[in-house]
This record gives sequence, C-alpha cells and structure tokens, in this order.
Amino acid sequence: MKYSARLALALCFMCCTLLWGCSGKKSSEVDHSGPPRDNTPQVLTPSADGTVVFDNDYASIDASNQSQGYIMVSYSGSCEKVKVQITGPDQNTYTYLLTARNEYTTFPLSSGNGTYLIQVMENVGGDSYVVSLTHDVDVQIENEFLPFLYPNQYVDFHADSQAVAKGSELAANTWSDLEVVQNIYNFVIKNISYDTEKATSVSYGYIPNVDDTLTSGTGICFDYAALMAAMLRSQNIPTKLEVGYSGDTYHAWISTYIDETGWVDNIIEFDGHDWQIMDPTLAASNDSESVKKYVGDGSHYVVKYSY
Repeated sequence: MKYSARLALALCFMCCTLLWGCSGKKSSEVDHSGPPRDNTPQVLTPSADGTVVFDNDYASIDASNQSQGYIMVSYSGSCEKVKVQITGPDQNTYTYLLTARNEYTTFPLSSGNGTYLIQVMENVGGDSYVVSLTHDVDVQIENEFLPFLYPNQYVDFHADSQAVAKGSELAANTWSDLEVVQNIYNFVIKNISYDTEKATSVSYGYIPNVDDTLTSGTGICFDYAALMAAMLRSQNIPTKLEVGYSGDTYHAWISTYIDETGWVDNIIEFDGHDWQIMDPTLAASNDSESVKKYVGDGSHYVVKYSY
C-alpha cells in the first residue's frame, strides 16, 4: 500500500480506528444473569505443513492449509525487492511486499472459495518486476470466517503478543461479543494517539506492528485498525482490516462480525438501538458529532481490500 506524505497525514486524521460509538446494547439491556463469556485468548497459528507446495530455486508457495483461508510464501533468492500478488476468484489483485527471507509469511485468501493465482515477483529495476514463481491454487475454505481469524502479514499476532493479553483483559467480565467490541474500541480511541510525524514519513510497504502500537500509544490509521483486529481476532471475533478510500484519501478501518447482526461494515456504530456508520480513527481525534456528520450514510467510504 502506498502512502504519500500528504495522503498518509490526511489518512490518519480521518481513520481513527473503527468502532466509534460502537456502544452495543446498553449495559442495562444486556442479560447478565448467566456466567460471563470466556475471555481466554483463542489464537490460531498458521503453519507451512509441506503437504501442498509449489516451489523452485527462489521461492516456495505452501498451500497446505488453503482450507483454513491462508497460504504461506517464502523467498530465498538474492533480489532485494520482492512482491507477492494474489488474484482471487473475484479478480481483485492483492499486492504485498515480501520482506522476510528464508521464512514463511502468511497471506489471507480474502475472496472466498475459487481459484487463486499466486505470483512471486522479483524487481529488475525501477518499477519493473518479473514473475519468478506462479501457480493456481483451488481453494475451498472450511469456514468463511477463518481468513479473518488467523493472523497474517498485516494483522500479525501470536499467543504471547501483548495485544492478545490486553484484548483478554478488556474482554473480562463481558457477556457478549458486542461488549468486547465496545471495550476494545473505547480503549483504542482513548489510549492510542495519532502520530503525525510518522504519517508524514511512513514509506511504501509499511507493515503495522500491533505490540509496538500498544506500547508506544501512538500510530496511524493502519496501526489503529491492525491493533483492533488483532485483539478481536484473538477473542474469536471475526474482523476484517479494510483498506480503501474515505473521499479521496487512502484510509484503513475495520469491519467485525457480530452473531446477532452479521458483518458490521463501513465503519459502524451501535447506539443501543440502531447500527450507524462510524469511523474510529476519526473518533480518536474529533468529537462525536463531527464524526457523525462526516461519516453520514457511508457514501464517503469505498472498500478496496480486506485483509
């Protein structure tokens, strides 16, 4: 994802995470008669099992767990700039920088079931790349939510992550997923400040580090969304990190799945009775009425990628 200085700056002022006002049912309306939900972290761990592998002397695509909603790619060549392109059955192409060497990186299969074209591409100068490895992978995902429960390159966490521990803490003494979303959302918008300096200097290929964001208490839109997504996924709440446009500005937010409601898309809030569009990064930097006015009916937001 390419952030120019101006776009990144505007982006971070416009994307304060994602669930502004996602207050869920009011506490008086939630049934607390039974035991609270289990807040034990449920962290799924990707693995390159080696049962379905396409490789050559430079790269390897491990599709052993395509049914879990992800593939893993490793590069062992000498090229400094390497990209992975994944084109799904919807013909939407996702392009990633592959920065790790001689180890596998996880990429989600975000477009559901069907045939995916996986390409590993090496830079040969300027903006020119050549394909060093390519293969089609037929995908049948066991559960539609799996791509948005596993960690991946952009939503990267593990059982020992600070973000996972914090998510579990925030999910304690709650009786519904909606309350968990509310607690995590409120924590992030109150405790993570927008990093203007970072926004003006962040480079192409930037990858969020959720524990760094939590520790520093600062971040840009991408960081806000990745941190919330990691916390929610580790509580077994399917969450998409979405990237697209807010007006003319490149922006990141999340959508999450609530059993009673389904996918809460387009940056939403719940006021206790109705779902409304909302934007968390905005929520961290602006008053609620200003955010509501900008967000409006959601027409300012266009999703391009879901991770």
